[in-house]
Amino acid sequence: MPIPEDVTGDEIDKDVRQELLSLPKGLAEEVAKNLVMVARLIDEEPESAYAYSRVALRLASRVAAVREAAGFAAYANQKYSEALAEFRAARRMTGNVDLWPVMADCERGLGRPEKALDMAGAPEVHKLDKAGQVEMRLVAAGARRDMDQLDAAIVTLQSPELASNSVQPWTARLRYAYADALLAAGREGEAREWFAKAVEADKDGSTDASDRLAEMDGVEFVDALGEDESGHDTDEAPQSVSAVADATDAEDLDAEDVDGEDVEDVKDVVDGKD
Repeated sequence: MPIPEDVTGDEIDKDVRQELLSLPKGLAEEVAKNLVMVARLIDEEPESAYAYSRVALRLASRVAAVREAAGFAAYANQKYSEALAEFRAARRMTGNVDLWPVMADCERGLGRPEKALDMAGAPEVHKLDKAGQVEMRLVAAGARRDMDQLDAAIVTLQSPELASNSVQPWTARLRYAYADALLAAGREGEAREWFAKAVEADKDGSTDASDRLAEMDGVEFVDALGEDESGHDTDEAPQSVSAVADATDAEDLDAEDVDGEDVEDVKDVVDGKD
């Protein structure tokens, strides 16, 4: 795989660079360059990122950072079985639990939501930092939805992190997931409030919350460079429309209308109890 001239390998994280010190210098540089390409392409060109990850894996399969990068590249291409194998290998090498939530999500991708829920209740969850615990909660809620347990998914997402007015890196995604679950359950009014709250927290556009909110409000966006139905350029400048990002404070979270034995176990699962 060709490496652009502007890629030196020095762009990688210092911890990864430290891991590569176990390799001969020339080999370490080559592996580093391929890892840089994985990171650069994984969002926009996941197939190319995957190809670079395979090169790095062929060169240095005993380096945990390489196995982890290969796992994420496979995950981005929905190769969940392969991703899970790489994540497990990386975890064996380091003993680190940080990959636990994405490993659980691989189980979901493989059609095993029950296994993902088992992982959400495992002792490893207690070792995760706050971001990892929130990610695990999102995965557990997704598993509940995979099993058509919408009410249980809603309860799973109800947490101090969701109720907090503090904006953290995970806030937009957590609010978005909650809004989407509410909408799927037919609770449109509450869903709109939480999509609006997700917009407020989503400063980097990590979700399409603004589009979802506009759709609920019946707003249509017009292409400024669009053409009319006859194929001619429109004479009038299209009306500028922006989604409303303000919303009233959401109602206090409760689970009064949640029934069923599945929901009774939700709190234990997401709190990491057996």
